[in-house]
Amino acid sequence: MKTRFLFFAVLISSYCFSQSVNDCKAVLIPLKFDFIKSDNQYRLATLSKFNLNKAGFQAFYTNESLPKEYNDRCSLMYFDVVKEKSFLTTKLHVTFKDCNGKIIFQSASGISKEKDFQLAYTEALNKAFISVYALEYKYNNAVVRNSDTNLNPTSPSLVSQEVSASISTNETVKANMGGDSSGTLYAQPTATGFQLIDSSPKVILKIFNSSRKDCFIAAKGNVQGVLIAKDNQWLFEYYLNDKLISEKVDVKF
Repeated sequence: MKTRFLFFAVLISSYCFSQSVNDCKAVLIPLKFDFIKSDNQYRLATLSKFNLNKAGFQAFYTNESLPKEYNDRCSLMYFDVVKEKSFLTTKLHVTFKDCNGKIIFQSASGISKEKDFQLAYTEALNKAFISVYALEYKYNNAVVRNSDTNLNPTSPSLVSQEVSASISTNETVKANMGGDSSGTLYAQPTATGFQLIDSSPKVILKIFNSSRKDCFIAAKGNVQGVLIAKDNQWLFEYYLNDKLISEKVDVKF
């Protein structure tokens, strides 16, 4: 159950960025990442390609000759592994960028407490890839890209507009959440985000950090979704019977 929730949560977290991963035909992997000293040190490039292929992506190293069908650089994603500052642990996340250098997906962080660098980087990277597997990538071949323009049809800003438009056309339900007379919930920090409690105190909602301050992965009992800021208010959004439900949340951080 915990594993299933994790997969669902990291899939929802991609909604906090954009939903353009499936619009890309292949992924390019550098042999060297910023935090290592030499090509394929600790076999990070090899491990990345293995995981990407296993997740369904066509993956190539940047020094490989690409087939002709991959000549359009804006049909590709550009992969990176980022090391985060962390005390006594190794913490990595992965990103996919478009041809304009904009992040179109960032994974959840993978953490390892191993002391040996090889073991630590391997474990942390494999954990970060849980997010990538959860995307269930499948190339949709639907988006026409133009490498000569900065107007990228799958940039986060445009995708967010499309998502907003989709939300406005879906049936939405707005309701207050909470247990006290005002409906206000209070945020208590946790290791991964916050738990939102009422005045009882009772935990009403658990939220988990994403890479954006205005978007959290969220869980209310067995219901998983996102807590996002819109129009100066917080909304808990999730799908029920293929319909988008949007519940207003009065929360004090």
